[in-house]
Amino acid sequence: MRPFRSIALLVAAVPALAFAQGASPAQPSAEPPERQRTEREAPVVPQSQPEAAPATPSAPAVTDEDDAAPAPSSEPSAPAASAPADAPVLDTGEAPRTTDAQQQRLVNGAPLYNPNVNVHIVQKKRFADEGKHELVLYPAAVQVNGKFTNHVGTALTYVYHLQENFALQVGGQYNWYSDESDFNLELIDKVREQAQAASSLLLQWGAHAGVEVTPLYGKFAFFNNSLAQFSVVLSGGAGIGKTRHLIRPEVANEVEGQTYQVPARFGDTGNKFLGEIGGGFRVQFGEHYALRLEVRDLIYTARVDKVDGCNLADFEALEAARAANQPFDGLNLSGSCQVAKFDGVDPKTKKNYREDIILGRDLVAEPSSDVLNNVSFYAGFSVLF
Repeated sequence: MRPFRSIALLVAAVPALAFAQGASPAQPSAEPPERQRTEREAPVVPQSQPEAAPATPSAPAVTDEDDAAPAPSSEPSAPAASAPADAPVLDTGEAPRTTDAQQQRLVNGAPLYNPNVNVHIVQKKRFADEGKHELVLYPAAVQVNGKFTNHVGTALTYVYHLQENFALQVGGQYNWYSDESDFNLELIDKVREQAQAASSLLLQWGAHAGVEVTPLYGKFAFFNNSLAQFSVVLSGGAGIGKTRHLIRPEVANEVEGQTYQVPARFGDTGNKFLGEIGGGFRVQFGEHYALRLEVRDLIYTARVDKVDGCNLADFEALEAARAANQPFDGLNLSGSCQVAKFDGVDPKTKKNYREDIILGRDLVAEPSSDVLNNVSFYAGFSVLF
């Protein structure tokens, strides 16, 4: 009977041992001594902003009454700072990186003084161009590629801005100075040669109509707080221009022991087709005023087949009559030939105009179909209304 009694006591002791182990608190496992020696706490970095209060350790048992009552705060709540009306609004729910109302205030559309902002807001154009009229005056238009010719003039252009980046324009230009270059005059004086009409045709005035586009625009600051609006303008058009060519440079005429200074003689070479392309910058100050700096290329045909209305056949007939010392009245000439410019004697300089016949004939003897490029720099101002 002793073995059966021992088994019964063992069965009764197992539940009691399990209950005793569940009631006793769990002991934390001791860390190896090597880890305690090597691990250290991270250094505490001082913060400029006040740190949040440490979280209260959770109690081992929580009742229903504790869940219903909120935990009291150890610090008094600070009043919320009121943001300005133009402060940026975050749609993503993210808290702003700065709470200073002055740093969040918008300056010209962007918080420029906020150190947390790296990208400024792109603004629209301050002044719209669509539907506006613009009158541009270029007091000085100076040729910059003058090898055989020199031109200086004044231009006036009217621009109607049909759209924000597209406009229609009509313009005119008058060259109050148009003459052969010093290089070409030196050739005439020293070697009795001059550039062909295809290279030295002079433009007196021109009128054209076309379009203007603005592919690029922006703004810049000057004098710290002032803004100016600039744009890149490209233009193109077509029209008509009046041309002339030098027949005889200024010479000294000696008659009966007296010397007279004879001014240069230019011959009318007619109207030519005129094309215009250009580009430059327009800087707008305020809503109604702007400055323009542009480079334009005036392209016109250089074919010279008439001088003062006389063609090659007319000059041949005039030269034959001059050699025979005959009058020009009975000659069979074209209706456009201005005979009076090649006949008679100037009473002031005693210059015989018949001597210019051979010079005019040389100009039309070798006509050319080339074109000339008159590249000029334009500086002016405009008024928008």
